[in-house]
Amino acid sequence: MLTNYHTHTAFCDGKNSAEEMVLSAIEKGFSAIGLSGHGYTPYDLRYCMKDTAEYLAEARRLQEKYKKKIQVYVGVEEDSYSLLNRADYDYIIGSSHYVSVGGQCYPFDSNYSYYEKALALFQDDTAAFAESYYQNFCRYIRDRKPDIIGHFDLVTKFDETQVDRFLHDEKYWKTAERYMVEALKADCIFEVNTGLMTRGFRSLPCPHERLLYLIRKNDGKVTLSSDAHQAETLDFGFAEVKKRLKELGFTETFVLYDGKWQ
Repeated sequence: MLTNYHTHTAFCDGKNSAEEMVLSAIEKGFSAIGLSGHGYTPYDLRYCMKDTAEYLAEARRLQEKYKKKIQVYVGVEEDSYSLLNRADYDYIIGSSHYVSVGGQCYPFDSNYSYYEKALALFQDDTAAFAESYYQNFCRYIRDRKPDIIGHFDLVTKFDETQVDRFLHDEKYWKTAERYMVEALKADCIFEVNTGLMTRGFRSLPCPHERLLYLIRKNDGKVTLSSDAHQAETLDFGFAEVKKRLKELGFTETFVLYDGKWQ
């Protein structure tokens, strides 16, 4: 069964309209697709949806219009520092794109310049930076229990293309693995996200294989997503990643189908 619940459209920072994304999913033979625009973040208006009501109306229209061809689900990618009305959506992806210092949110994944500015808030101490990111993200996961946990180790986004600060640092891994075990207690579904592969930042999906191993070891749940920002990447890397998940011992992925996660 081919599905993807992490997609972005022109309602936020995606390239295609919501309808174009649905039509592409139908063309590719998807059984279900979830629309998941970036939820409104008042502290950063560059990428989020500005008109949530319009998005919801259009997504529900598409859900009805194409129901005989594909199951369309209306989701949202909620940032951990900006909670939304969960009842408006079929599911939520809980992600963290910011670190909070002194009560103010600072983006770290927009581009490398933003990442450097965020790191400077921690006096370039990567251990303190990672600890703050994971501590706050896991607090959100514990309290909110989102349906899907988005790109859990996003903090490593620039390791392969800019400066290798985390992936070869055992001190970082102790932190990441400790918080992964903590996050697993919430019994949410972790997405295996190929989006950074699509955009040339990573050679492997998020979470990294060391974290995927922990998910498998602890009988955690996963779903496959491409974090698609354009229609042609809806299934980017899926065949490769499915093969690797099997090699790691996974025997199933979770899908939202017929109105329930199964």
